[in-house]
Amino acid sequence: MTAAKINDGSIDHRALLVNARRIVVKVGTGVVCDEENEFDPQQVARLAGSIAGLAKAGRQVVLVSSGAVTLGAAELGLHRSRLKDASVTRACAAVGQCKLMEAYAESFRPHGLKVAQVLVTEDDFSDLNRYKILRQTFERLLKLGAIPIVNENDTVTNIYTEQAPIFRDNDRLAALVLSKLDADALVLLSNVDGLLYSVNGDLSNATVVAMVTEITAVIRQSAQGTSATGRGGMTAKLDAAEIAMHAGGMVVIANGKTRGVLERVFQGEKVGTLFLPGSRMAGKRRWLAFATTVRGHATVNANAAKALLYRQASLLVSGVTGCEGDFTAGQVITVQDEGGNMIGKGIAEFGCKELMEMLASGSPQRGVLVRRENFLILAAKEEQEEDV
Repeated sequence: MTAAKINDGSIDHRALLVNARRIVVKVGTGVVCDEENEFDPQQVARLAGSIAGLAKAGRQVVLVSSGAVTLGAAELGLHRSRLKDASVTRACAAVGQCKLMEAYAESFRPHGLKVAQVLVTEDDFSDLNRYKILRQTFERLLKLGAIPIVNENDTVTNIYTEQAPIFRDNDRLAALVLSKLDADALVLLSNVDGLLYSVNGDLSNATVVAMVTEITAVIRQSAQGTSATGRGGMTAKLDAAEIAMHAGGMVVIANGKTRGVLERVFQGEKVGTLFLPGSRMAGKRRWLAFATTVRGHATVNANAAKALLYRQASLLVSGVTGCEGDFTAGQVITVQDEGGNMIGKGIAEFGCKELMEMLASGSPQRGVLVRRENFLILAAKEEQEEDV
């Protein structure tokens, strides 16, 4: 297969999963529901048993679980067509989250394990202080031996929005949790056997890709579509895999309906699709790349653009020619050149209003808008010029 870079087999990468100690498991709605898309408590009980086995073997497990909206809709007697209304979806999430946690608590109790509900919003990731507090909470729960069960807080989330999301599905959320916790592995359990690939696009002839070392455009093109019950799909899982790979984690996409699938994954068996870690980005750079909400942008002149791209310089106020947005100090902005081309994004030292006043003064300005350690280059560098 040309779309994925496959190892020659000289190294048994699956064996690395045997030694994974901190694990994030994401469970899709289709996994906790039966063929009629109704919540399946027996499946939840089997999942709890598998996770309990991993925990008793000395592994730390964080569970990211979908299913609250579906559970709530069933409890309220609402058809899925009603979920096109955001307020109805939020109401279903509020009702269903209680039922979901109740089901998990009951399923883990026979194994002597306590569960902890962790509901998050995008602000918990985009705000750096809350991001740090979130890690502290996870670390304490794991140290106390509890199983954190994570879900997006759909009750207060703007589910249908034009804004580019940090996560709009639990696949990406699970990858951000892995990144935050520096976990070793992420398992995305769905109702498919793994990443399917077919040369002509006919999935009836598709095969499961055993291992991927790089997510290419061809792979993404073959993974269009969403799931019947959730907001994700294979495209969302590839997004999640990419985040986790940049965080130095292994990722497995596997069928959650397969009996003993978690045990088999961490015994090193060839189950599902394995994504190998890529080059590991530093923690703050990962946060800037994947877990931030952009609040505005600044435009810079040619000299400032070159300094950012080639000299690893901070962005000086003197190099800024304009700004837009309602950002304040400490929030993330994008930086672009005067042609509108993206250079990168970083944490602003000044708010937009203060910056515009400085620019309007007409006199040379001192100060730094974005410090180098708080800036992430997103543009592809052209061949460096001799005078740069």
